[in-house]
Amino acid sequence: MARKKGKLPAAMRRGHDHGRCVEEAMTLAAELCARRGARLTELRRSVLEFVWQSHAPLGAYAILDMLSAEGRKPMPPTVYRALDFLLQQKLIHRIASLNAYIGCIDPGRPHSGQHLICRLCGTVAEVDEEAISGAIAASARDLQFSVERQTVEVTGICVNCVPD
Repeated sequence: MARKKGKLPAAMRRGHDHGRCVEEAMTLAAELCARRGARLTELRRSVLEFVWQSHAPLGAYAILDMLSAEGRKPMPPTVYRALDFLLQQKLIHRIASLNAYIGCIDPGRPHSGQHLICRLCGTVAEVDEEAISGAIAASARDLQFSVERQTVEVTGICVNCVPD
């Protein structure tokens, strides 16, 4: 879903209905997995829900701690396998600079979004600016470079953290 010019990503808007956001993400994930013939197991669903519960990225060990707090005792490889599944299904993105994960805003459509990371509160917003992706693709073509994966992460301060 390409963002309209000047429209702030939902995660960074004041008054964002986060409960609804998580509910919609979980419903869409279940529908996409069913259509793709992929099993969204209870553990995978829990990991995805933890990732969506905050717009701040979560690392694998934070997820492991959350699962343990629920009384589960998964080992780190189990959590990493769940994260790998969610990445393969395009339901989450890995924020490379933080070695953490964030929910994908449009998992039903192939895209190479960009991420805005607030250095104060840790919120991450995914944007999908075709002009940025297109510029990278054009530069790669000009250099006869084959892009395998694109990661654009921008650090700054979100609207909720900017002093009034």
